[in-house]
Amino acid sequence: MSARDYVEKDYYSALGVPKDASQAEIKKTYRKLARQYHPDANKGDTAAEEKFKEISEAYDVLSDEKKRKEYDEARTLFGNGGFRVPGGAGGGVPFDLSDLFGGASGGGGLGDILGGIFGGRGGRGHASRRGTDLEAEVTLSFTDAIDGATVPLQLSAHASCPTCKGSGARPGTATRVCPSCTGTGMSSRNAGGFAFAEPCLECRGRGLLVDDPCPTCAGTGQAMTTRTLRARIPAGVKDGQRIRLKGKGGPGERGGPAGDLVVLVHVRAHEVFGRKGDNLTLSLPVTFPEAALGATVKVPTLAGAPVSVKIPAGTTTGRTLRVRGKGAPRRDGSRGDLLVTVEVAVPQRLNDKAKDALTAYAQAQPEDPRAHLAAMVSTDD
Repeated sequence: MSARDYVEKDYYSALGVPKDASQAEIKKTYRKLARQYHPDANKGDTAAEEKFKEISEAYDVLSDEKKRKEYDEARTLFGNGGFRVPGGAGGGVPFDLSDLFGGASGGGGLGDILGGIFGGRGGRGHASRRGTDLEAEVTLSFTDAIDGATVPLQLSAHASCPTCKGSGARPGTATRVCPSCTGTGMSSRNAGGFAFAEPCLECRGRGLLVDDPCPTCAGTGQAMTTRTLRARIPAGVKDGQRIRLKGKGGPGERGGPAGDLVVLVHVRAHEVFGRKGDNLTLSLPVTFPEAALGATVKVPTLAGAPVSVKIPAGTTTGRTLRVRGKGAPRRDGSRGDLLVTVEVAVPQRLNDKAKDALTAYAQAQPEDPRAHLAAMVSTDD
């Protein structure tokens, strides 16, 4: 694919996403379109096959932050297929992009910037590929989610074939550069005056040909492997949160960077504590005398000794008291609070002495907490 073809392509339109789309949005849209236009689901449909190649090419660039940045910069500078300088008719003198990408001499220019995408200056060389992103799930205890933990993860994914070391060729033999694409993995197809880039059909986008395939991987250079990785889950992680571990995914090809590992975290419930954002929650039973007269009681914390909490006199069920700094950790190093909700405990059984005391209390301080209800009903009538 020539530099001009690369700059003139609109990969955002190919995927149907805005230019400020997030990586998650790009990935989600690509997966949806890939399922819709995959050749296996559209056998014999040439248009669907071409669309699949188009979105695959777009995703290959936009899903890689470095490639996407280079593409955006090139489009900003040369979005109309040429660069114009002051002077001349029409507001400027057009320059051919080939001049800026090294020209016939192949020297310097923006070809060096985009060399990583095309596999080297002038589109030659062996194109590297970023490894695929992998996904895993882990279930943590409530305490480990708050404090952070290092957990083992068993991953099954395609990796470099151990027999051929990723070359795809039988040991003792070698691969050769694809003559059709000169090692770039991409070929150009003309259609009505426009050139479209697509994965090379001869080498299937690898840029290399294997004459004597490896018996283990059948020439693909990859084999399914299982490995155990110890991943650090940061403190304060929430249930359902996704943690991205850079460079822990599938290995890259021909010197390309490894993909990322995305870990979906599940958190088991705690018998005592709950969570609300960065705050922990706790229901605290208190006796009627403690609520009525006031008291200082001991309250447990998740990761330390109990703390003393003052119950103000006249506290009712449902009142929430705040213990600062005893919640979940935040990114800035501080911690949330512990929210203590008071529940006045009503005894299920009373001995004779307690009954007499409550009877005396009722006689000493007669009150009707429901009187306002009757008054409000009368007002409505």
